[in-house]
Amino acid sequence: MPENKVEFGLSKVHYAPYTEVDGVITFETPIPIPGAVSMTGDPVGESSKFYADNMVYYVVNSNQGYESTLSIARIPQQFAIDALGEELDETDGVLNELADKQGKPFALLFQFEGDKKAVRHVMFNCTAARPSISGQTKEEGVEITPNELTLTASPIELDGKLFVKTKTTDATTPAIYDSWFTTVYRKTPGV
Repeated sequence: MPENKVEFGLSKVHYAPYTEVDGVITFETPIPIPGAVSMTGDPVGESSKFYADNMVYYVVNSNQGYESTLSIARIPQQFAIDALGEELDETDGVLNELADKQGKPFALLFQFEGDKKAVRHVMFNCTAARPSISGQTKEEGVEITPNELTLTASPIELDGKLFVKTKTTDATTPAIYDSWFTTVYRKTPGV
């Protein structure tokens, strides 16, 4: 299949919490986050220049991941519990944000449509900051403002390599492409 000429349209946003036990990372089944509006990600890291012979002789870039903003229609309750560390009071049915609770890391999965085929992405080690609270009165019309999540995607060691993100290509096998949102992609060791 030929490569896409363009990419557009964010969709199929999912998150997958993970646990680490004795250095082994296990991702849970991805959970949908409906209502994706937009996503931007800025690289984190620096370029270091080494000067010799009166010029820039060597440049090395550090990859420390991404600082991203994900805009969604609304923050799902389960995401608030899993990723933001909020607690559901089972008796009263209220969701509590507690000052001494931290969110848990997760993988973020999503896709951008293309003119040939959607490109699917996974950022393996994300954390979410508490979102801002905003709202306004109704006037003649109703204006809906999306919720914005500030995410940090950091490198994580998986299967002996430091990963930040992975995405599909036109050469990705159908088995991997089709299972992208049912299980977090991991390279099978030795393959």
